[in-house]
Parts: sequence; C-alpha cells; structure tokens
Amino acid sequence: MNYLSTEVKPQTLDSREVAEMVGKQHNELLKDIRRYVNQFNEGNLPHVDFFQENTYTDTKGEARPCYTVTRKGCEFIANKLTGVKGTEFTAKYINKFHDMETVIQNQMPTGQNLIALAVIEAQKMLEQKDTIIAQQTQVIGELKPKADYTDRILQSKSLVNANQIAKDYGMSAKTFNKTLHNLGVQYSQGGQWLLYSKHQKKGYTSSETFEFERSDGTQDVNMRTKWTQKGRLFIYELLKTNGILPLIEQNDKAS
Repeated sequence: MNYLSTEVKPQTLDSREVAEMVGKQHNELLKDIRRYVNQFNEGNLPHVDFFQENTYTDTKGEARPCYTVTRKGCEFIANKLTGVKGTEFTAKYINKFHDMETVIQNQMPTGQNLIALAVIEAQKMLEQKDTIIAQQTQVIGELKPKADYTDRILQSKSLVNANQIAKDYGMSAKTFNKTLHNLGVQYSQGGQWLLYSKHQKKGYTSSETFEFERSDGTQDVNMRTKWTQKGRLFIYELLKTNGILPLIEQNDKAS
C-alpha cells in the first residue's frame, strides 16, 4: 500500500509503511521510534537523519502523527530486530530504496535526450535575451527624446520668454501664445498674457517689468510674462499630450 503524508521527502518511507514491513501496529512502531528519538536526544545526537516528525490525514480528515523514516532510520530499526524478522525487513527496505532510485534515474534525461534538452534551454535563453534587448531598446528610444529636451530645460536656471520656447517648437510667439490660450492655460489682458487661476501659484511664470516708448515719444512701463523652467516643463508635458513635440523630438522621431 502507498502511504501519503503531508510532507514525505524523497527516498524516505512513511512509518505506517515501515510498520507493515516489520509486522507491527503503527502505534507500536511510533512508541519505538519515540523511544529511539529520546535516546538520540539524551546523547545529543541528531535524530532527523533517521526519523523526522510528520503527519498524515486519516479517513475522517483529521491529522495524525507519523514519522518520515530515512534509509539510516530503516537500518537502525533493522538492527533492533532479530532472526527472520530482521532479515525480511532488511531485504524489503533495501528493495524499496532501490526501486525509488531506479524511478529517479529513469526520470533523469541522459545521452541524446539530455543534449536535446540543453539545446532547447539554450534557445529559450537566447530568445529571452533578444526579447529583453528589444524591449530595452524600445524604452531607451522612447525616453531619449524626452531626456534630450528636458535636460536642456533643467540645465538652465534663467527665465525664458514665450518667443524662446516657441522657437523650440518651430512656432512664432503669436502662434505659441494662441495655442496655450486654446488649451486653457492663459489669456491676454492689458497686453500681457496671464495664467488662468487653476495654473497660478504653481511657480510656472514670473512677471517682469519693462520700459517702453509710446508713439508720442513718452516713456511708459508695462509687465510681461516670462516662464520659469518648471513652467517650461509644464508646457512640454501639456503640448506633448496634445501631439505637439519640440523640433528636437520631431527630428528624432522622423529618423
């Protein structure tokens, strides 16, 4: 009969099976094994090389104690038996372990099968490598244009006017300002482009005072809006979302 426990390690026997082989009730064998384990413990000897505590589920679905018995454990039990019983058990457990070793050996690939499996695994690794390289190349290709333009932005700490940013996109300042207006970013008042309230207090712009000469020759003062580098990044992300890229990215994309 084959016995299954919750954790039976390779090349071991269940104590229930050992009990059948030695002609004992399982409870009686458990008493013997527990006595052996106590003796091991008293002598400070590791018993797990011989007997390992385990459980199995009975017909009622309840967990019951058993032991996982190693080859050493079987040899130990055999040495405790005398006469015909000892000889029979020794022959039985040797055959059991021999059968288990045969099954394991038959499951292991050898010769041409082993070479074929190695080739298949190597091909899988190469395919995975090619896929990973392709994915990384794709990611790098997607990130590089942004890095080129954003690096340029982050390297500069000065304020920039709309005309400077517009040139990055191949636009005139008039077209650029109108585009931002259509996207709900700014509106014109008193000759100055001002941010709508939802974009204010975010550090995107800085108003600058400048002097100018009127047509009648008199001097006057007005305000103009300049963009911070944070605002420039905001514009970049906004325009990109709407399919508008700076020239440097358009060229990279075209190539």
